[in-house]
Amino acid sequence: MPKHPQRYFLLGPTASGKTSVSLALAEKLNAEILSLDSMLVYRGMDIGTAKPSAEERAPVPHHLIDVVEPSEEFSVKQYLDATAKVEAELQARGKAALYVGGTTMWFKALMFGLLEVPQASITIRNDIQAALDRGEAKALREELQVVDPDAFERIHENDTRRLQRALETYRQTGKALSEWQSQWQAGRDLTDPVALLEWPREVLRERVVKRFAQMLDAGFLEEVKSIRDGVGFGRTAAKAIGYRQILDHLEGQCTLEEALQKGITKTHVLIRRQMTWLRSFPGILKVPMEEGVEASVVAGNLATQFAAK
Repeated sequence: MPKHPQRYFLLGPTASGKTSVSLALAEKLNAEILSLDSMLVYRGMDIGTAKPSAEERAPVPHHLIDVVEPSEEFSVKQYLDATAKVEAELQARGKAALYVGGTTMWFKALMFGLLEVPQASITIRNDIQAALDRGEAKALREELQVVDPDAFERIHENDTRRLQRALETYRQTGKALSEWQSQWQAGRDLTDPVALLEWPREVLRERVVKRFAQMLDAGFLEEVKSIRDGVGFGRTAAKAIGYRQILDHLEGQCTLEEALQKGITKTHVLIRRQMTWLRSFPGILKVPMEEGVEASVVAGNLATQFAAK
């Protein structure tokens, strides 16, 4: 008996229409939906993440949404443990699993397992932490730029956790974390049917701008204030695109218009990285999208192509 139920993946960047397509597709595949979005696990972060509403989720059971508070952390390992439990339940009920989202780290972990890199010694770890405690993050980032320029480009300047991990890896092994990751990915084949929703770049840019305007109209500013003044934002949730920029605005660091423009720009950068990485996989099913095409039509075509694999 297989270790997990039949699995399908519907991937796509922000504003690509994943929600509507997934609802129609799940019905055709006799599947339930598992979120593959690292921000949908946070309760209350609804508007800024474009989280499917309770009404949208009603026709098809959804899993791994609203798991923890924004003040908490939720690791890749926790995600894998949670998906294993859901998959076991689906298998027992004769249901397939349809993963929907765009968090590449989680997709990699589900498809290939966790990347195993030698852990740094306590001495190396403590040395880097001590430098951070002394306020030397800029110097550490300059070091990272030299030893692992790819990681330097990927890691946000305020993300000290990932900065520390990348430097720990290099100091311990003498090899860049990016090199470990590329070797781990090289030559791997996709083990489940995977579809990627693709839009013309300019159309997607317009959809992102429209999405931010809709978020603001729906009360995004009030949502961020409510979380900040309530349970609070943890380290990861506070870095979510859109939320980070609105928090900066609320702290007086920029105007609301500037915050929105920064959020839009950050989203475009993220989309480019997501799409470049996902397109690199041989065997991924690329689905051309265009305005005016019904989600049910896209889902019907996808179901047929999945069945042929």
